[in-house]
Amino acid sequence: MPTHKSTQQTRPTRERILDAAAQLLRTIGLARTTTKEIARAAGCSEAALYKHFSGKEEIFVRVLHDRLPRLNPLLNELAKDAGERGLERNLTEVAEHAALFYEQSVPIAASLFAEPTLKRRHFEGVRELGVGPRTPLIALAAYLRAERERGAVRPDADVDAAAALLLGACSQRAFLYDFADGERPEQPLGEFVRGLVSTLLHALVPARAGGSTAG
Repeated sequence: MPTHKSTQQTRPTRERILDAAAQLLRTIGLARTTTKEIARAAGCSEAALYKHFSGKEEIFVRVLHDRLPRLNPLLNELAKDAGERGLERNLTEVAEHAALFYEQSVPIAASLFAEPTLKRRHFEGVRELGVGPRTPLIALAAYLRAERERGAVRPDADVDAAAALLLGACSQRAFLYDFADGERPEQPLGEFVRGLVSTLLHALVPARAGGSTAG
């Protein structure tokens, strides 16, 4: 019978690196996760790691993109195909993914805030890759702007504020959950999402639609 280690070694190096990084980021945090530790956990050399990634910042970005709930890919898809499924359904899906995404990513990044120099260096590296914590906010506002242009959102609606309200609420929920050391929120995720989306729709949907959110 093959051992777990031998089975693991048969996987592509890039995938092993991302798996190892995701595990380390969750357990010891971003500040303490080094490329040397990632390479050791992935069963490869640092030189092999740098054949696939430019550095820890790119690995972090790819972990967020490939190993966490797919918030950014979803937002990019919605911005291209506004109106396909209806505003309420789309915002519900975004809120669900955002709540889970932040629930998993907040603990990973939290350790950075204890080390200002490292935090600044990390975010400079992330910005060089063309991404950052504002990326979901910009993408969601772009989607809402597209819905506004096609008439599904009121012409006077502040889509930037609406995007900030939705993602900010999901981020705060994750922060409170992490701060409570893993204690589950009193409000179930589904109930939280329904209330959040319903509140936003009251402010976004044109009066002429009679409250309908159909696409």
